[in-house]
Amino acid sequence: MTTARNRIAVYPGTFDPITCGHVDLVDRAAPLFDRLVVGVAASPNKGPALALELRVDLARQALAHHRHVEVRGFDSLLAHFVAEVGGGVLLRGLRAVSDFEYEFQLASMNRHLIPEVETLFLTPSEQYSFISSSLVREISRLGGDVSSFVTPAVAQALQEQWRRPAD
Repeated sequence: MTTARNRIAVYPGTFDPITCGHVDLVDRAAPLFDRLVVGVAASPNKGPALALELRVDLARQALAHHRHVEVRGFDSLLAHFVAEVGGGVLLRGLRAVSDFEYEFQLASMNRHLIPEVETLFLTPSEQYSFISSSLVREISRLGGDVSSFVTPAVAQALQEQWRRPAD
């Protein structure tokens, strides 16, 4: 891995929606790299609640305070996306020990697919360790207040999502 690649990190995820925990990870990781690319995965098999374009837009709004952070949507294999942006580091978040087994499996597969890229795990600040996108979606869908877990724009987008008639 070249030194230049080491300075470009990719933080992939579905970000359905982006939470304060995600923002916290970016806030702490951004100073470590020359460039941090937040890759918002289309992930149609996961059946995201929010459209890819909206997830990208909400992530851009939430991370606009970072000059060296770029948010991009992608619908390809992560290894291809990392190569496309010139990434040398994959950034992943670990909230709890229960996340580790799945993340370890992903890191091992990514090491096989893109051996020149290292995976770096960060844990969120303690106040965000219990927040997950799936919990936020469910609380919002059931009419709960998620304003402590997401930005105002995300909270509004979720409220609007649940007001739409089902297709």
